[in-house]
Amino acid sequence: MIPYGRQEITQADVDAVVAVLQSDFLTQGPQVPRFEQGVAKHVGAKHALAVNSATSALHIACLALGLGKGDWLWTSPITFVASANCGLYCGAQVDFVDIDPRTYNLCPEALEAKLQKAEQEARLPKVLVAVHLCGQPCDMQAIHALGQRYGFKIVEDASHAIGGQYQNEYIGNSRYSDITVFSFHPVKIITTAEGGMALTNDESLASRMDLLRSHGVTRDPALMTHEADGPWYYQQIALGFNYRMTELQAALGVSQLERLDGYVARRNALAERYDTQLAELPIITPWQHPDSYSGRHLYVIRLKLDEISVSHRHAFETLRDQGIGVNLHYIPVHTQPYYQQLGFQHGNFPEAERYYAEAISVPLYPTMSESEQDLVIAALRKALGL
Repeated sequence: MIPYGRQEITQADVDAVVAVLQSDFLTQGPQVPRFEQGVAKHVGAKHALAVNSATSALHIACLALGLGKGDWLWTSPITFVASANCGLYCGAQVDFVDIDPRTYNLCPEALEAKLQKAEQEARLPKVLVAVHLCGQPCDMQAIHALGQRYGFKIVEDASHAIGGQYQNEYIGNSRYSDITVFSFHPVKIITTAEGGMALTNDESLASRMDLLRSHGVTRDPALMTHEADGPWYYQQIALGFNYRMTELQAALGVSQLERLDGYVARRNALAERYDTQLAELPIITPWQHPDSYSGRHLYVIRLKLDEISVSHRHAFETLRDQGIGVNLHYIPVHTQPYYQQLGFQHGNFPEAERYYAEAISVPLYPTMSESEQDLVIAALRKALGL
């Protein structure tokens, strides 16, 4: 089986983790801040907070921005459910903005139209989660301008996008957002097994997220309500969570970070080869905005169903039967049973639903060989009945 994504673990990665196992620190030691500093420096952010998953990072980002009961969070319907669930975790209500038919990211024009209506109804969002699907950044300059006009905060869900660039700057510098979130799940660009990170240029947001990821507990005398009882003393000053990253995960991240740019370059080279090899097939290959350099986490094709004699499902299953581990990213969140119970219906976001009816994620990962890629292409031809 050729999977849609695969991590690479080198001997250097193994040695880094073994060194931690043989050290005095397995949880909170020098590797976590080293990883945070490495990522922050690489992308050009002032602060980075490593956590145990991108879901946790989204949660504490929303809490740090003050999202709560009576507020609204908006995001894209084409994303993993975590991008929306983080709003529900905070007691807020969630809504969606339809996607751009070319980038598959949240559409700025649809966002502006929805904001105009929401302003009249006094239900503007407090937080917008902009998801960089497949690694391609959203039109952040346009989204930021709307945020300034309508007063909402912006979280970049860059779970797919570390190592990518927007307007020739690394995604994660938060130039056009309040907080950016990365994921280090095994199928992502680099991995810490499980893990995530929140980055910001705002010191107060960083301090708030630092508290929230570790039970709301501090040993900083400046934050305490009174003088410490002794050197052992700590205070819980907020309701936080156990969202910390371990030393083992961070050591793996430090090692993987050294190969980040190479991984992204290889993903882009493979994607460009797909573009060429698939150009004559009855499919739509991923369009790339000229302002972006995608992290290329995923390579999503869309079937031209009116030009082929097989169904979407048949093509998908035929690829799987040939040993090609295709997937579908993602089922529109508003069509999930839980969200349907909240009042969403099929037909609410037509571009997202059209995308879902045609999309297939084909294998793409940095250790993929051209011969493996050729097998995928041949299998795709067969699956399309060609």
